[in-house]
Amino acid sequence: MSEIVRDGDRTVVRPGIDIVASMAEDFKSELLSAINEHTGDFVIDLEGVKMVDSVGIGVIIVTHNTLAQAGRNLKIINVSKDVFGLFSTMRLNRRFTIVEEA
Repeated sequence: MSEIVRDGDRTVVRPGIDIVASMAEDFKSELLSAINEHTGDFVIDLEGVKMVDSVGIGVIIVTHNTLAQAGRNLKIINVSKDVFGLFSTMRLNRRFTIVEEA
């Protein structure tokens, strides 16, 4: 289960584990519930996440699309170098903000 924190006018979700097919449905449900329960912008904090597979990417895209329909923004932070490379290759950095680990 992800840690979900309300931080001012934004919601921060920290899955803490790899976003792969085996956990994707539960993660998607958590994200959609958090989107419906809170207003403002949305942040997914990938600290501790070393891998995102195609199903996980699909969950993130669904999250982005749901937020965009409501005029809200998605930002992904603390992205590992490998995951950042994958997101950049797929040009996801053109759809939402992605910040690599410091």
